[in-house]
Amino acid sequence: MHRTATFTLLAIVMLGCQPLPTAVEAVNLTNELVTKTAATPPSKGAGICWADDVTPAIIETVTEQVQIRPEVLDAQGNVTQTAVFETKTAQHIIQDRREIWFRTPCTDEMTVDFLSSLQRAFKARGYYTGGLTGRLDAQTRRAIRLYQEPLGLGSDKLSLAAARRLGITVGEFER
Repeated sequence: MHRTATFTLLAIVMLGCQPLPTAVEAVNLTNELVTKTAATPPSKGAGICWADDVTPAIIETVTEQVQIRPEVLDAQGNVTQTAVFETKTAQHIIQDRREIWFRTPCTDEMTVDFLSSLQRAFKARGYYTGGLTGRLDAQTRRAIRLYQEPLGLGSDKLSLAAARRLGITVGEFER
């Protein structure tokens, strides 16, 4: 009886649970990036601000040892000449360099209070060790880059999507 009640309670709890988003869905900023095709941002309007940056090319270097002469054995199976190998290196571009636009909080929203909240959020996550100055200084920009890079945006300019993921909301979120 006790086991049936426990199983029923567990089933009820499980039915009420919502599936969590996958880690990629929850943290990926790359879907916020727009390829830069003109000198002006993709859209304009009150409260819509953009930043531009360059995503670097990603190059894969593969190094391998290639045998150019096999070993030579005598009649008894002893090695008379060792094998000769050569190191070959090849590079392949995995992702091209790309100029991009992405939504960012507008300049008038980057107040001392907002920047202090941003620094506090980074400090709580271990990205920022400085004082809560409310200034967009080098240490804050470094924290922005450290936070956004694993999410797909290696920029020291704060994206609006990253600010929202940090729990800091500003402006409307329209494209």
